Amino acid sequence: MSVEEQQPVLDTLLQMSAESVRRSGLDPRAFMMVRIAALAAVDAPPLSYLTNLTVASGTGLTADDVQDTLVAIAPVIGGPRVVSAVGNIGRALGISIKIAEDSDQEQLADMD
Repeated sequence: MSVEEQQPVLDTLLQMSAESVRRSGLDPRAFMMVRIAALAAVDAPPLSYLTNLTVASGTGLTADDVQDTLVAIAPVIGGPRVVSAVGNIGRALGISIKIAEDSDQEQLADMD
């Protein structure tokens, strides 16, 4: 079973996020900055960041943009939420690396 077949919920969430970017009146980069701010405000879990950062990677959003967004909203949502967001983003990136490693291992196994 491929990695894609093992993650139907994640794939659905990615598709929903991509579609909402398309329908928004904001440019894609600004849209994703708003999404990151909203995720931080609601103390979203790592998988929420993973789906949004995956979409954001195609919009030109940079790590500096994410950092600047978190700095801008810190006075509104509070330091603990920002610290939680940073931790959850780190976990999301770890999940992403694990998925990529699993995919690489599966491709290597298919070559044998």
